[in-house]
Amino acid sequence: MTKILENINDPSDLKPLNNNELNQLATEIRDFIIKNLSKTGGHLAPNLGVVELTLALHQHLNSPKDKIIWDVGHQSYTHKIITGRKDKFHTIRQEGGLSGYPKVKESEHDIIETGHTATSISSALGLTLARDLKGNKEKIYAVIGDGALTGGMAFEALNHAGHLGRNLNVILNDNEMSIASNVGALSHYLSNLRTDPKVTKIKDDLEYLLNKIPKIGTKMSKSAERLKNGLKYTIIPGILFEEMGFTYFGPIDGHDISELKAHLKKADKIDGPTLIHVNTIKGKGYKPAEETPSDFHGVGAFEIESGKSKNPKENLTYSQVFGKSMVKLGKENENLVGITAAMPKGTGLNIFEREFPERSFDVGIAEQHAMTLGAGLARGGKKPVVALYSTFLQRAYDQVIHDVCIQNLPVSIAIDRAGIVGNDGETHQGAFDYSFLRTVPNIVVMAPKDENELQHMLKTSVNHSGPTALRYPRGEVYGVELDKKVEELEIAKGEVLKEGEDILLLAIGSMVYPSLEAAKILKEKGIDASVINARFVKPLDEDLIEEYINKTKAVITIEEQALKGGFGSAVLEFISDKNIENVNIKRIGLPDHFILHGGQQKMRSKYNLDKEGIVKEVFDFVNNRPEVRVWPKKNV
Repeated sequence: MTKILENINDPSDLKPLNNNELNQLATEIRDFIIKNLSKTGGHLAPNLGVVELTLALHQHLNSPKDKIIWDVGHQSYTHKIITGRKDKFHTIRQEGGLSGYPKVKESEHDIIETGHTATSISSALGLTLARDLKGNKEKIYAVIGDGALTGGMAFEALNHAGHLGRNLNVILNDNEMSIASNVGALSHYLSNLRTDPKVTKIKDDLEYLLNKIPKIGTKMSKSAERLKNGLKYTIIPGILFEEMGFTYFGPIDGHDISELKAHLKKADKIDGPTLIHVNTIKGKGYKPAEETPSDFHGVGAFEIESGKSKNPKENLTYSQVFGKSMVKLGKENENLVGITAAMPKGTGLNIFEREFPERSFDVGIAEQHAMTLGAGLARGGKKPVVALYSTFLQRAYDQVIHDVCIQNLPVSIAIDRAGIVGNDGETHQGAFDYSFLRTVPNIVVMAPKDENELQHMLKTSVNHSGPTALRYPRGEVYGVELDKKVEELEIAKGEVLKEGEDILLLAIGSMVYPSLEAAKILKEKGIDASVINARFVKPLDEDLIEEYINKTKAVITIEEQALKGGFGSAVLEFISDKNIENVNIKRIGLPDHFILHGGQQKMRSKYNLDKEGIVKEVFDFVNNRPEVRVWPKKNV
């Protein structure tokens, strides 16, 4: 029998398929995703959970005229496969290949680019208003997960959409998970709907019945109003959404294509916003992913039969060292508490949580709340460490300024996944934290060269009397030995790692070791470089930097961050403010454009952020600036 998937190249190809054929196609797509991701890695479990939902949506709608907005977007693989990108799917998240998220440049069916959560309803409402202003009639659907509803922006959008009353459809994809298990009162509410799915009755039907009761009508008493509301809450599932102005459908089986199609048709007949509550299984159809969906949310290459990684990690990661260091410090300091936003495992705080569950707080996907919660804990006498990925810290910037730094509170911000993160691409690269943090008064910003320095910096951060930010990269550590005794570092003090006469390599964080390795190569080629581990972006070790700049009058700053406003910019500002004259300076870092997806080491190499690239940049520097003191040298 010919595989159905072979003949699917556009959503219109789904139109003639019956439900049995759609179910067969769903099976083929799951096999296709599993086979490809076993080689490339990617977001496996969330995509396996929405196959039927995606097929039902695309058969029902006429994309791209009708519009589907995917929240986060890491559940859009089936959407990509049936919208003409099947033959390129083996390149997913690889350099030069398909993005793991919706991408406007890839397809007209990708309406909004996204990689952060809780944004879909806002975007969809904007499209709805634009449609209505133009007098058009296209259908607009936002697909949002239950985990995303812990993000306050989603509720801001629901509130506004309900108030406006426009024809907008929201699908709540409820799989009881974000990356980690969902937390909070809303999660409990949705759980109750899942476990007790009474027959759905819309509010107007119930009000009609209540109005038939004698003496209860338009002139009903306050007690009757309370009775009506009480009955609504008892009988109608989804009353929360009903009260926000949405017509609620569900919960329904998100893997039953017939039921999905029926409810999509019902929703389109409603005048005003609707919310379709769909229950799905994260990892559906692949036993290892169904059993441990959090482990298969995002994966590297894996063996299909066992689900085991093809490239098991041997070294600790920075996240794990952070978590273990938190445990060490937690034993010393009973006031230490950890806060994360739905990333306990990703940040390593799950290690601290196992040891100190009562001092660990997962707030869900709510970075703004996490930061201000930390401020409140600090004001209450605790020592909070807020652990976030660099890209998600961007979402809490106002809270960093308004709630933490203005009050000069001792909140430690642990910034994981800083710099190039690799295959997740533009929306996840940690390229801007130096820039947006170092402009804020009161905060100390630091970055360790390795895992041993990380644990010392964490203690430095926790023991400091004001706000601090500690930034470290994604991935495995260098494998250096960890000191048994963790001690504080002196703030604003760098360290000289190598003395040299010709040029200064002034590096920070993940770029320190590549700079040291580059210095060895340069020495062999006739250039003697000093190497300094700056340690602190704010405040700089001004005395040390000035001393070594004056030795050579030639300095190269090296950072895994955007050059605009970053560490190198801080050094330039310092040179200007101190009126240090006749200095030749070059900055190495990320250019002024968003960094695409690709392997972490490949992308570092692309932007000359490895030893070979640094050597290349040094030679370019001295060859184009005859005033640099290294002149003349053999082999230069």
